[in-house]
Amino acid sequence: MFPTNTWYVACTADEIDEKPLGRIICNQPIAFYRALEGKVAAVEDFCPHRGAPLSLGQVCEGKLVCGYHGLEMGCDGKTVAMPGQRVGGFPAIRSFPVEERYGFVWVWPGEKEKADPALIPHMEWHNNPEWAYGGGLYHVKADYRLMIDNLMDLTHETYVHATSIGQKEIDETPCKTTVSGDTVMTSRFMSDIPAPPFWKAALRAKGLADDVPVDRWQICRFTPPSHVMIEVGVAHAGHGGYDAPAEHKVYSVVVDFITPETDTSMHYFWGMARQFNPHDKALTAQIREGQGKIFSEDLEMLERQQRNIDTHPGRKLLMLNIDAGGVQSRKVIERVIAAEQGATA
Repeated sequence: MFPTNTWYVACTADEIDEKPLGRIICNQPIAFYRALEGKVAAVEDFCPHRGAPLSLGQVCEGKLVCGYHGLEMGCDGKTVAMPGQRVGGFPAIRSFPVEERYGFVWVWPGEKEKADPALIPHMEWHNNPEWAYGGGLYHVKADYRLMIDNLMDLTHETYVHATSIGQKEIDETPCKTTVSGDTVMTSRFMSDIPAPPFWKAALRAKGLADDVPVDRWQICRFTPPSHVMIEVGVAHAGHGGYDAPAEHKVYSVVVDFITPETDTSMHYFWGMARQFNPHDKALTAQIREGQGKIFSEDLEMLERQQRNIDTHPGRKLLMLNIDAGGVQSRKVIERVIAAEQGATA
């Protein structure tokens, strides 16, 4: 259950080189490739001749060539040619709107005529000299909504990420959830606490003391279809917390693009955009490695959670006040899907 008249991250720009890339998005197998002048194109991953995956072929002079019998496909899904055969009458396969932006390739899996590039969310940190970004991709065998639940309720950090970003003060500090239109925000502000290991390292990297009390914040924002941006950071206590001057804090945005693959699997594009030491490439690599380990811990938990849910499909999951962010995010998703279905009807 997912919206389709919307933009999803399909891959990073560097995943598509001289060869096509096959990826399932919202239960639809799609072949991505670079056509003439490097422009990204996307068509059904299905050769109209014998049903072979087009992503197993190659790109030649801007055309996608099937690796089975050499059928040549255009960006619009129409068959262009095939050695020794007349194929001009072949019906076109489906093509998909795609946009390359912010280092990602975005795809619109729904109704083509409704695709509007202006709806792709703006990424302030991209190509901005005041920011640095590093991230990665995990394939997760779980319902994409479980990841949204996970990211909109960070109390799990105390237990799943105890050696990096977790601390008991997260449990002890209440969070606040608000809804404005289709945006759900859950925020937690912790005052005069010790910094956990990940943030101690970040403070040292900026040349700040790591052995003094800090104010810490977590501001999670969900927007449909499945994007979660989390403002995180710490500041030396007594300087204003979230609003502290830059010289007293370290500040980052955790970037989460969650793209459904099937009903029970997802492509999880994760990363961190930071606003301190932006030109330190070694620090970017260090943070990326640390963040990757943190998210790998989430991966194991979510996949095991999905297996339990599949084994006991009739059992109702219990909700607590800490689940408000995930609950409200799911309501937004349901509303968006209902609007799509109503428009179609």
